[in-house]
Amino acid sequence: MTSRRFFRALLPALFLAACGDPVGPGSEEITQLPRALTSSERAVIQSGNSFGLDLVRQVAARDTRPNIVLSPLSASMALGMALNGAAGTTFDAMSSTLGFGGLGQDEINASYRSLLDLLTELDPQVRFDIANSVWANKDVPFHAAFLQAVRGAFEATVESRDFADAATLTAINDWVKANTGGLIEKILDRLDPNMAAVLINAIYFDGAWTTRFDPAKTTRATFSREDGSAVQVDMMSLSGATFPFGGGSDYTAVELPYGGQAFSMVVVVPHGATTARRFLEGLDAVRWRSILQGLSSRELDQVSLPKLKLAFDSYLNDALIAMGMGPAFSPGADFTKMSPRGDQICIDYVRQKTFIDVDERGTKAAAVTAVGMREVSFTGLIADRPFVFAIRERLSDTLLFVGLVGDPTFQDSGEGELGQGCR
Repeated sequence: MTSRRFFRALLPALFLAACGDPVGPGSEEITQLPRALTSSERAVIQSGNSFGLDLVRQVAARDTRPNIVLSPLSASMALGMALNGAAGTTFDAMSSTLGFGGLGQDEINASYRSLLDLLTELDPQVRFDIANSVWANKDVPFHAAFLQAVRGAFEATVESRDFADAATLTAINDWVKANTGGLIEKILDRLDPNMAAVLINAIYFDGAWTTRFDPAKTTRATFSREDGSAVQVDMMSLSGATFPFGGGSDYTAVELPYGGQAFSMVVVVPHGATTARRFLEGLDAVRWRSILQGLSSRELDQVSLPKLKLAFDSYLNDALIAMGMGPAFSPGADFTKMSPRGDQICIDYVRQKTFIDVDERGTKAAAVTAVGMREVSFTGLIADRPFVFAIRERLSDTLLFVGLVGDPTFQDSGEGELGQGCR
């Protein structure tokens, strides 16, 4: 797996409170990139940030589970591979949703590629691995140009397999486990033989805090949930340490660096009437930049963070469709740059699994995003669920009957309720 360290950790709001002392050796600070970014590289980074925050907001608005952990980077790269196979309005919808605006495919790919090359081994004290793969159904033809593009821009491995063979599912999940340091064991529960391809991105992060928490200062503490109830957690603590720190009328934030400080975790704790979920749902690129710009280095009395071990599994279809990617999920999608049969291929699902482990030493995290591409061989309509119907005269467009069928077996033998009348 190729090591890639080019994402400044953006994690959903976690927790900040009080206690402790810094431990662990200092690290040589990394203060700049090896070279300046090009304008297109900056555009891709800004687009990726906007897309990621929009995606997190959409998921947070739909998912009621108490913990949400997403990797915008993983989703962007998996969908970025699929973008190479899209054409027409499908390409426009995907590109717009991913935030690439007027950038062309070649420019997008070149920026992805140059950023990967530029930022590899940025911090030798932090491990950040990224891998991409395309699993192609051997019974579906694929354009050589598409496969060459994902190999070149994303360093993707390409496998042509029999999707009806159980060994293919095993191979996919083994690849996922190997490329996430074993933190995520599988991404697919089953593999439909009718799928055309599965495009997968996997990332693995392992960073030690620049200023580590002392395990001896970790104590049991109360964590108050948003519904007013409380749970006991293992709370790590530091005191007298210097970190970028800031806040606003409805939040307090601190930035905790890893290794040589090229990577960090930004922890935001809302307060007052603002809940963490409501804060996350309103966190766009402008607010995010404002939070970062409001941080300044200060010696803090206390910083406390609970030890965490979270796993999250989510289908991103609804969120992506709401963001404007609907044409890629419809039977009329245009993936003719992927396959000669691309006018019959659409995105069936986008599934992401994430895992994060935060302790006194640092953070281990992994994410996998799978984009399942289905070949649509059936065109028609099956009324196997409630439906509406109308009988009309076509030439004059006169409606004769309009109805709703909720249960075809129901036989109406009553008169119905009379209701209010002149009595």
